[in-house]
Amino acid sequence: MRKFVFFGGKGGVGKTTMSSAYAVKSARAGVRTLLVSTDPAHSTRDVFDQVFSDSPSSVEGEPNLDAMEIDPETEVREHLMETKRALSDQVSPAMVNEIDRQIEMAHQTPGAHESALFDRFIDVMRSSDEYDRVVFDTSPTGGTLRLLSLPEYLDGWIRRLIHKRTQSIELFERAAIGNNEPRRMMDGDPIIARLEKRRDDFSFAAETLREDAAFYLVVNPDELSIRETERAAEQLDSYGLDVQGLAVNRLTPEPDPDEDGRGARFLRDRVETERNRLAQLREDFDAPLVAEIETRVSEVKGNFLGEVADELDIEVEVSSIPAD
Repeated sequence: MRKFVFFGGKGGVGKTTMSSAYAVKSARAGVRTLLVSTDPAHSTRDVFDQVFSDSPSSVEGEPNLDAMEIDPETEVREHLMETKRALSDQVSPAMVNEIDRQIEMAHQTPGAHESALFDRFIDVMRSSDEYDRVVFDTSPTGGTLRLLSLPEYLDGWIRRLIHKRTQSIELFERAAIGNNEPRRMMDGDPIIARLEKRRDDFSFAAETLREDAAFYLVVNPDELSIRETERAAEQLDSYGLDVQGLAVNRLTPEPDPDEDGRGARFLRDRVETERNRLAQLREDFDAPLVAEIETRVSEVKGNFLGEVADELDIEVEVSSIPAD
């Protein structure tokens, strides 16, 4: 199994349950594990009955497991403020107010959350040397897929910006006369340096996602969930990211054979419908079913979480898969 493991899917299907259970499974197998929640709902604290922050902290009762919760809104604010500081250092005082206005507008623009979260996401991957496994409990499918598509789209954009900036400096140097002090590229242009760092970050993320990340989709046995899972698998495939397996959650328990009341008849009909859904998943997807988890009588935490961990047919041995 690769170092970075992602659990995604439609909102409410049980991604936190699956990712937390797999993190527990890995930790109990002796693998030093970090569980990272990027879902704004942050149900991780409910699963473990423990409050987490944006820095790793030990999970009580699980010696090999740490967890952290990344707040997208906080990341957006910090990301924009850092951008504001960097820009303010490069422009005249007269432009600072305009920068402030543009930064405030950017806070509400599409993609702001994805970009800010992606920076934090890269930081977590880069700084995870002390862990053998990092498990990501991702936000609902659409946002996660936009996040994972960023390296592909932004790398070319960054390269074009660097080219334009290089051209502008060269022209400025040629035009510099009198007492004007040219900003010579050989001395290191801060904007180019910043753009190159961004480009390196995106290249690192793209390579890591392709070569050392595994993706699992959590699905419920209903038509809407299956359709969204199909779309998610297709999009991941278009980014060169393979789905390693499907974790089916919230299956209906079958009643005992001697039960024949109205509730038992309903459950048997529901179980039959879900069997057809499972057959559909096996037929329509190349990825195997790695879990078939029945609905529990209460929230999945404590002993229930351990039971779900045991039912996950996902390996925990650490191995990095080389690029083709």
